[in-house]
Amino acid sequence: MSAASVEQPYADEPFSLTAIADEIMERHPGYRVEIVGGHLLVTPSPDAPHARALTKLMRPFIAAGLDDGDSEVLQNVGLWLPTGAEDYAIPDLVIVDADIDDHFVENNAYDPGCFRLVLEVTSGNWKDDLKTKVAAYAQAKVPVYVVVDRKHQRVHVLTEPITGGYDSHQFYAPGQSVTLPDVIGAKVTLDAAEILAAGRAKKSD
Repeated sequence: MSAASVEQPYADEPFSLTAIADEIMERHPGYRVEIVGGHLLVTPSPDAPHARALTKLMRPFIAAGLDDGDSEVLQNVGLWLPTGAEDYAIPDLVIVDADIDDHFVENNAYDPGCFRLVLEVTSGNWKDDLKTKVAAYAQAKVPVYVVVDRKHQRVHVLTEPITGGYDSHQFYAPGQSVTLPDVIGAKVTLDAAEILAAGRAKKSD
């Protein structure tokens, strides 16, 4: 599936990636379409292990109190990006300031200043999460970017955004604990083995 297969709805109107993105989502319900660096990123509907990993991930954040008070734990919330006039991403999981509703930009996306953490669970297009989005989230100055890398069975934690990426990039294998920076608003430690196992398909006996 690619943007090239979708005709622009109105040929006499200015070129709009947003219009193409909307048409893809209309024709293919369940697909996630993002615009990063002026390019369309199209992701098919997530599989059950992807969703299972997100459920496991939400629990420690909620237990730490990050879904109450001055922050919220949410899924699939649009983040407006400074990388292009129409750019936005839709992270799998985010920790945001509780007043995020006051910071709506457009196209169901919100000001990146509200985001304390963004998290992606990789699918078939894992390179987007590990390369394309690293620079975009860093340019948006998102303090913490976490990637659950199902392909390589690692959890990546990127912090300290700088031009072109993050100054700190740590990765964790099964058997290691992932302690996240206090900047997210609470002390949270993730079990890499548990999260990565949840992201793998279950084998029937």
